[in-house]
Amino acid sequence: MDAAQRLVARSVKAGHGALSEYDSKRLLAAYGVPVTRERLVHSAKDARAAADRLGYPVVLKGCAHDLLHKTEAGLVMVGLGSGKEVADGFRTLKARAGADFSGGFLVQEMVKGDRELMIGMTRDEQFGPSVVFGLGGIFTEVLEDVVFRLAPLKLSDAREMMTEIRAAKILGSVRGMARVDRALLAHAIVAVGRAAAENPDIAEIDINPLIVAGSRPIAVDGLVILKPAGSN
Repeated sequence: MDAAQRLVARSVKAGHGALSEYDSKRLLAAYGVPVTRERLVHSAKDARAAADRLGYPVVLKGCAHDLLHKTEAGLVMVGLGSGKEVADGFRTLKARAGADFSGGFLVQEMVKGDRELMIGMTRDEQFGPSVVFGLGGIFTEVLEDVVFRLAPLKLSDAREMMTEIRAAKILGSVRGMARVDRALLAHAIVAVGRAAAENPDIAEIDINPLIVAGSRPIAVDGLVILKPAGSN
């Protein structure tokens, strides 16, 4: 059992319904998905030090296995441009999180890009894991421009998925933007399918948004939902 599988096993044993964003990205990165540079911290001093190392501006987020909707909870701050802003932001988010909050806080590089994609996975009791790829961000639910494949996938499957979304041209050189690194994107799609196939306790995976920075797709947010213990 490798580190990613041990991470899932420990979380299931602990009765957690999901991995934290930090642990979700650790798992995804272990399978080859490009993720943001970030640090998990528990104090304003450590938050400031992490931001100094990552470089400004940064994003600050609450992070816990039971915190699935950070934005709705008011636990996300973006564009923090100095150590003082990060330290003050940490104290603000910690107060919002409340005394019962048992998680930490993520200091994350701020990734900029004009294109947002998504990769996900859902597990069907009859057909098994299915990987989804398409437009991300606010457009996921609005435009519903996504395609599906059963896992595990081959690279050829992932390349086909890229051509099948209606907005496939967005992956090319449009409006002065660089062509998306399709090889890296294909590997990320395959990686999600592999993570699902090798970890039957994972019920869902959601990478949204996957921001294209220059030509490189990077998972800015990630969530791994677990099956209830004993449900296999």
